[in-house]
Amino acid sequence: MPACSRWLAVTFAVFLVLLACADGGAGDKELSGSKLEEKTEKLQGVKNSSMAGRIGDERNKHAIDNPEDVASMVDMSIRNSTERRNLGFFSCGTGNPIDDCWRCDPKWYLRRKHLADCAIGFGRNAVGGRDGRYYVVSDPGDDDPVSPRPGTLRHAVIQDRPLWIVFKRDMVIHLKQELIMNSFKTIDGRGANVHIANGACITIQYITNVIIHGVSIHDCKPTGNAMVRSSPSHYGWRTMADGDGISIFGASHIWIDHNSLSNCADGLIDAIMSSTAITISNNYFTHHNEVMLLGHSDSYVRDKSMQVTIAYNHFGEGLIQRMPRCRHGYFHVVNNDYTHWEMYAIGGSAEPTINSQGNRYLAPLNPFAKEVTKRVDTSTSQWKSWNWRSEGDLLLNGAFFTPSGAGAGVSYARASSLGAKSSSLVGTLTSNAGVLVCRRGRAC
Repeated sequence: MPACSRWLAVTFAVFLVLLACADGGAGDKELSGSKLEEKTEKLQGVKNSSMAGRIGDERNKHAIDNPEDVASMVDMSIRNSTERRNLGFFSCGTGNPIDDCWRCDPKWYLRRKHLADCAIGFGRNAVGGRDGRYYVVSDPGDDDPVSPRPGTLRHAVIQDRPLWIVFKRDMVIHLKQELIMNSFKTIDGRGANVHIANGACITIQYITNVIIHGVSIHDCKPTGNAMVRSSPSHYGWRTMADGDGISIFGASHIWIDHNSLSNCADGLIDAIMSSTAITISNNYFTHHNEVMLLGHSDSYVRDKSMQVTIAYNHFGEGLIQRMPRCRHGYFHVVNNDYTHWEMYAIGGSAEPTINSQGNRYLAPLNPFAKEVTKRVDTSTSQWKSWNWRSEGDLLLNGAFFTPSGAGAGVSYARASSLGAKSSSLVGTLTSNAGVLVCRRGRAC
């Protein structure tokens, strides 16, 4: 073979080798982000299909050879997600439809109101203060709940016109009495480190169209027996409040997104008294006993119209129960990450319909607390007809979901608000749950 031909042959062979290596490297890169969760899925093999009608005890059916391997890998995944959150890690296009709607825009701060177009679930029509002016909170004070100073958060939320409320700087707001909001308001904490803490917290009562985004709400206390203003033209006597982080009372079209909530006197989020059209998404819940109550009482049948979406949240360390605890209505629990509970994760009474899809449930070490579900103060003969289903959930470390009901399609249609993604993606979908670190000129 002539020297020129040999040189061409060798060159072509080297090119083919380099091309193969490049393809292999690309494949490795594509796999690296999901490798841990794929291994978890293979080891566990517990993706539930629709389980309505299968009420028998199947907790050992999907036993694996070495559950410690699963627990170890899931723990690593959780720690990696937490570290990404702490470092402000962000990868544009995570598959989270809310975040992918707005977070990739480096000029988000010039187009803040675009957030209102990104809601999903039953609260997707909550516009908040989209159609109003901006209000800049410059004063963290709350000296007079009856006559709040302009520039304070209380002065902003009581106004009788739509407002998109933002914050001039980082601040800790210590409320003397409940922050009673008026309709068509957005509290937008992006770009500042805003805490509502160590006092009263937020009340959304008999109003509509509220968005709360990007605020840390914690250490809320019972307050009351005082006069509090709720609008420019009205103030009145408030009895003692329970000390919820966010109390939703007879309200509709509410969206609670990307907040961090912990350690309040009563619930972190409670929705009662015919509240409906609510989405609770991308929040990070920690260090609390009774996390979320949806439904006033077993006897309050008006809550049968309640519809709530709970999506892309991280239920994290130090939680005990009620994630959520439901009564009467229709509840879509989809693509959440449950990494801690001490008693149970999802509970209910008074025949709620619960549609659990694509969640990741990691049971605690306690062998007596492996069950995800709890029917509260109800006999089996009563709850066996309730429509509770687990579909596509990933159940780890011995977790098990007890389904019930006949699986009536019309019932689950009313408890379905968006398409669930695979539970193998939950770590990615929820890795930025809680308050985001947003800086001007950069994707949030």
